[in-house]
Amino acid sequence: MSEFDSYLNENHDRFESDLFEWLRMPSIGTDSAYDDDTRKTAEWLAQKFIDMGLKTETIETCGHPLIYAESPKIEGAPTVLVYGHYDVQPPDPLELWDTPPFEPTVRDGKVFARGATDDKGQMITHVFGVEAYLKTKGALPIQVKFLIEGEEESGGAGLKAFLNGEYDAELPVKEKISADIAVISDCSQYGPGQPAITYGLKGITYYQVNLTGPNRDLHSGGFGGTVANPANVLCKMMAALIDENGRVQIPGFYDDVEELSDREREQFSQLGFSDQEYQDELGLNALAGEAGYTTLERRWARPTFDINGLWSGYQGEGAKTVLPAKAGAKFSCRLVPNQNPEVIQEGMRKMLEGLCPDSIEMEFIALHGAPGFVLSLDSPFMEAAADAIEQGFGVRPVFVRSGGSIPVVNAFTEMLGIDTLLLGWGQDDDNLHSPNEKFSLEDFHRGIKSSCCLWDEVAKIAN
Repeated sequence: MSEFDSYLNENHDRFESDLFEWLRMPSIGTDSAYDDDTRKTAEWLAQKFIDMGLKTETIETCGHPLIYAESPKIEGAPTVLVYGHYDVQPPDPLELWDTPPFEPTVRDGKVFARGATDDKGQMITHVFGVEAYLKTKGALPIQVKFLIEGEEESGGAGLKAFLNGEYDAELPVKEKISADIAVISDCSQYGPGQPAITYGLKGITYYQVNLTGPNRDLHSGGFGGTVANPANVLCKMMAALIDENGRVQIPGFYDDVEELSDREREQFSQLGFSDQEYQDELGLNALAGEAGYTTLERRWARPTFDINGLWSGYQGEGAKTVLPAKAGAKFSCRLVPNQNPEVIQEGMRKMLEGLCPDSIEMEFIALHGAPGFVLSLDSPFMEAAADAIEQGFGVRPVFVRSGGSIPVVNAFTEMLGIDTLLLGWGQDDDNLHSPNEKFSLEDFHRGIKSSCCLWDEVAKIAN
């Protein structure tokens, strides 16, 4: 048994006790009624770093504080920046929780509580991983920095201001948090007993369009056929953006899309994914998507278009023969690496302007955008993480992509010029943002051990 194993076994119950104590703190960062609790949560974490002997700062922001901690610099060795967040989603609707959201309850080997997996439970595995290394070997073989925020679930205004250099500091922000690689554990394994490294994320570009026709709602019998109906026009415009084969019709949309390599396609094919099980889970009669690609390829590595919301006209009970004056939609495109959100935005604007008739006034609003991310499978950091996870879980991880976006990953790429290792210990069914959020305690402990081993594996890269 290794030194790590002995320490982890001896502190098994204490790690869980600390986790439960932290989960009891209702750090609902988006609700000002919980500001005191959110600050106490940050202070709790800062004290953990102080007790471990790390240089620790509480950085005040326009919102909730950032907690920054670092171990000493090791000349010639890599530096890892661990990012996470201590704020959690509101627990509503409370009546759907089987047990109180801020009273951690263990059932079937899983802890149920808000923040269990998003992101308190996953992030703190790295805190305990550093602690275990320091207690068993005295010093880390690399430098580890922690940057933990309290507003991830509400937009991250404080972190953005910090990254933009808006707060006084001894060092410029870029120098302060410089690293060779970032680590984030705010995602999932591929499935139970099958750990994964997420090496790619989709980007996003999100829009709203408002259409206005006549100066008031009209009687559809008295005016129909003489006035353009904004709802009819909106439906035609949205339908024109994607064809029957799932291909987005914006000119140049696919120009910069990088096709999957044969190696990636082969890896996806070996994951044992079942279209039928996926379809059944979602209660569907059939799946749909871009022709010529598998379901996993569509989910993880192909760009998409989706309407996220539509509104117009009468919504009440029964009938009302109205020709609405206004119509609107929110819609988005998930992008893959190499696609430029600004280029897609301009293409979207021009296409919609061409589709909108002169009889309708259109307002086009670009709400936000972020590029996609992919880390080369040949990166030495990828291999180091895979070796560490295999030691922690006893199984070699698979490599997957995600259809979601994590904006801070792009910030680290653009500001620091570094890639990010996305090492998830959770499961897709952990009910993130939903009632009865949970986290496997076995995977919690496996995550701690993987973190311990990661520091050694990353240190080998410099040799």
